This record gives sequence, structure tokens and C-alpha cells, in this order.
Amino acid sequence: MAYVQCNSPFKKLQHTTTGKGRHFLTAKEGAGMAQAGRNAYNKETGGDLKAPQPGGGARRDSYCARSKGQMNMHNIDCSKTPDKRICAARRRWKC
Repeated sequence: MAYVQCNSPFKKLQHTTTGKGRHFLTAKEGAGMAQAGRNAYNKETGGDLKAPQPGGGARRDSYCARSKGQMNMHNIDCSKTPDKRICAARRRWKC
């Protein structure tokens, strides 16, 4: 049984990839949260989510390492399935 966080701010967010004010990008656009989604999440939680850091740095290194672990755990090969959201996000971060 999967762990479910009862008071997760993501449950309150509008989980849509189409229309005005959408919070998530489609896989073709690079997946991940749109700026509107980051703003809504930060407003709801008082957090400080930032946009992807494709230029390099510690945040990028950390994201690339975590996402590679997710890909290995779920046996995802981006050369065979480039349309997966994790593959699109890794392209956006330039991993």
C-alpha cells in the first residue's frame, strides 16, 4: 500500500495541463510545473519552488541524481520511450 499524505498541497492544486491557469506542462513541453503552478504552490505552502536550472549547479546535479534513481527503480529507458514525463523533465533540466 502506498503512503498517502493527507494534507498535501498538491491535492489542492489544479492538476491540469490544458487551459488558462494550468499548473503543469505536458510531456511534449518538458513536463514539470508551469510558473502558475509554482506560484500557486508557493502561495499555498509559503514554499520557494524555483524553475528548472538547466545551466548547471547544485540543484541541477541533485535533481538529475534523484530522477536517474527513479528511472532505474521503474525500469524506464528514455531511448525507447522518450515521451514519458520523467524523460521530458530530464531533457528540460539537461540531464
